[in-house]
Formats: sequence, C-alpha cells, structure tokens
Amino acid sequence: MKQYNAIKAKYPDALLLFRVGDFYETFGSDAVKTAGILGIILTKRGAGSESEIELAGFPHHSLNTYLPKLVKAGERVAICDQLEDPKQTKNIVKRGVTELVTPGVALNDEVLVSKSNNFLCSVYFDKKNIGISFLDISTGEFLTSQGNAEYIDKLLQNFSPSEVLVSKQKRAKFNETFGDDFHTFYLEDWVYQTDYAYETLVKHFDTKTLKGSVLKIYKKA
Repeated sequence: MKQYNAIKAKYPDALLLFRVGDFYETFGSDAVKTAGILGIILTKRGAGSESEIELAGFPHHSLNTYLPKLVKAGERVAICDQLEDPKQTKNIVKRGVTELVTPGVALNDEVLVSKSNNFLCSVYFDKKNIGISFLDISTGEFLTSQGNAEYIDKLLQNFSPSEVLVSKQKRAKFNETFGDDFHTFYLEDWVYQTDYAYETLVKHFDTKTLKGSVLKIYKKA
C-alpha cells in the first residue's frame, strides 16, 4: 500500500483506479464511493487485521464500461497503470497515473455525448464583474465573457458545463450566487492571480510579453 498511498497523495481529489494485475482496484473511501456509483461489491483487504481497508475493483478490460459512469456521476478519475511488465522485474512493479479524466476534461468516446458539447467552465469573481470561460477540448471551442451575476447565470444555464472551476476562496459565494447543482472543482486562489495568468500565457505563446494581438486575448480573459 506504500506505493498506492504515495500516488494517491498526488491526486487527493480524484478516485484513483490502481492497476493490480488484470484489475483496477480502489481502496478506502474511494472504494466506498466507487462501489456505490457502479453497483459493484465492496469488500475488505486484510479483514480483521489492523491494516483492514475497503476494496472495490473491476477487470481492466471493462474500463470503458465503468469509467463513463464514474465521470458522469461528477467524479474526477486518475487512472494508474503498470509502467513495466511484471514478468520483467523482481521488485514492485512501477506504476503511474497515465490519464486524469474529469467531467469537463475527457476524450473518451464513451464519456462524450456526440450531439452536444462537453464544456469545462471557469468562473472568476472580480470586484464589479464576474468573468467566465468555456472550453471544449474535444472540439477546440473556447468562449469567454464577463458581466453581472444574472448574465453569468444565464450563460451557465445555456451552456450547461460538465464541470465548473472556481477559486476555493469563492466556494461559498459561487454556491450562494449560482446554486450547487453544478459539478464543481475548487482550485487554489493563486491560480486566478494576474501574475500567474500572465506567466502562463507568456509560456503558452512562447513570447516575452503580451503586447499586440496576444495582449487583446489576455485582456478579454
């Protein structure tokens, strides 16, 4: 469990599907939640011992059957695979997360609905206005706007995002303003700071400044 715990610590807000042989296993609270969503059996590992822990899993070849159910239930899922052939090593098999799938970030055909967008949304509260953006990574569509709470609420209702990103410090304000019907994920406040956004855009566009047309994009965001 040492390897599992180390990887889980890097993805505390996601269900970790941990590949063990021909199965993807989940442990502890992840197992309880997974079993409830998927309707599979919840068992225990090390039953009766001090290391007893809940366990729930399914065959690895059934991933495309079960993954969509977890994501559509609003869960973020980290898929941890074996990175080497178990037959080629005498030590613990190396494992690592090969994909993080969230309601708003998915390329799996079984997760996506072909006739509708799968928008990842981000909401930012300024002193006077509220900024909002929508991104569908499966189509490349990217939309931004800003306005008062009433206007932003209409956009949220019309675009019906699969996942909404909000600053942790604005959790209460978001729920108070827009309700709790959305699948939300709360990011650290520094992600929304101007300096971080500026640095991210500079690296993305591989430039030293955001002058010219790039600056116009930045201001709209």
